[in-house]
Amino acid sequence: MAGRQLNVLSTLDQAKTQWYHFTAIVIAGMGFFTDAYDLFSISLVTKLLGRIYYTDVSKPDPGTLPPNVSAAVTGVALCGTLAGQLFFGWLGDKLGRKSVYGFTLVLMVICSVASGLSFGSTPKGVIATLCFFRFWLGFGIGGDYPLSATIMSEYANKKTRGAFIAAVFAMQGFGILFGAIVALVVSAGFRNAYPAPPYSQDHAASLVPQADYVWRIILMFGTLPAALTYYWRMKMPETARYTALVARNAKQAAADMSRVLHTEIEESAERAEKMILAGDEWGLFSSQFVRRHGLHLVGTTSTWFLLDIAFYSQNLFQKDIFSKVGWIPAASTMNAIEELFRIARAQALIALCGTIPGYWFTVAFIDIVGRFWIQIMGFAMMTFFMLGLAVPYHHWTTHGHHTGFLVMYGFTFFFANFGPNSTTFIVPAEIYPARLRSTCHGISAAAGKAGAIIGAFGFLYAAQDPHKPEAGYPRGIGIRNALFVLAGTNFLGTIMTLLVPESNGKSLEEVSQEVADEEAA
Repeated sequence: MAGRQLNVLSTLDQAKTQWYHFTAIVIAGMGFFTDAYDLFSISLVTKLLGRIYYTDVSKPDPGTLPPNVSAAVTGVALCGTLAGQLFFGWLGDKLGRKSVYGFTLVLMVICSVASGLSFGSTPKGVIATLCFFRFWLGFGIGGDYPLSATIMSEYANKKTRGAFIAAVFAMQGFGILFGAIVALVVSAGFRNAYPAPPYSQDHAASLVPQADYVWRIILMFGTLPAALTYYWRMKMPETARYTALVARNAKQAAADMSRVLHTEIEESAERAEKMILAGDEWGLFSSQFVRRHGLHLVGTTSTWFLLDIAFYSQNLFQKDIFSKVGWIPAASTMNAIEELFRIARAQALIALCGTIPGYWFTVAFIDIVGRFWIQIMGFAMMTFFMLGLAVPYHHWTTHGHHTGFLVMYGFTFFFANFGPNSTTFIVPAEIYPARLRSTCHGISAAAGKAGAIIGAFGFLYAAQDPHKPEAGYPRGIGIRNALFVLAGTNFLGTIMTLLVPESNGKSLEEVSQEVADEEAA
């Protein structure tokens, strides 16, 4: 819709890349660095928790978490994240982005420390306390999704907006890698405290005192980057688009951005008052929203939902897949800390070779290729590589072709991140009106976390051998068939991407249809 913008918004859209852009990327990105660390570090220590709290010395194999406990420990933070995305997304539109931004960080820091200090006189007590604090940790993490995306989109200029939002999200990759590095360092420090193989039947139980420190240190270490950025979050001004378009104070928005951009921005209060924006009255549950953005919301929620089923299945259960294909030896051949060391090393290699490069390819190309084509390409390639793992699965697992399997597996991570894992985060921050932007991003992200919960709980059971499931698990469909299911979800994601509009190179007001027609105004 042709029209005119407020001076402050058009100045932001045309602003050259400046130091404040990079400052905003770091401040918002460190939240995602911490998010990824906290969400995925649990996958590193679940086997260690099983050895510490669920070892049965009457059995020859080391202890493992019971199915219901493993599902709870892995998935409870995702449930909290879903709730946090809906709540803080809505709150970000009601109270302002900055007003809520600091609280989510404080909640993450407190609950991360509390998770490492989980207490109880019995294994059930410790695990229950851990799950309680990880739920609220996830609640804080959930708030970071809509707020960080919205803040970065509203600060950026329209030419490089996609790259800036993608760079914030790309900090996830460094968070995953940092979690693996911390686990490597901590486990390496304790490795020499344990006897060399062969082990006695009760070796896992004998290592409890030292091993109990290891998982606690790993979980608590994620508080450091978040705590270091709190001061800078509080110094950020409210975004000009919230101040001008939602709070209706264009003069204050101009003053805030004048300080940030180090340039004088003149905004006539009388002119701003006359510029009545299109759709000023309608809300989320109105017929106007359904007409303008209903299909967009279906597109952003469904694609994020389908993507996260596959993405979180891959991430949270890397350790199980690596064990199944023989890259990590059987648990009975290693002590608890050695097993943690090998799991962390495998995750670090996947992060370095597949996960992190994928994020930064998106940063490099998103404002050139566009969101739509990167998402289509990513879903299509994930489908292709999932089928490449599933069709010749017995070839990969029975003939010692571990390297080939891992290369293919790494490519699924690469194209998830150089594809829908990045674009599903970016697009909802661009295509909705300012007064509903954070809410709609939160809804889209929550749909993604619903998919992550299905991936976390479903893959745990579905991957079980249909003929010889592990004790306490129902018969599953096996990893091979689970990979076929994930390929199917990725293919559906390709189809649903057709509902998502392209926002590349447009101002936020243009793509969300907020710019009022000049004649009507």
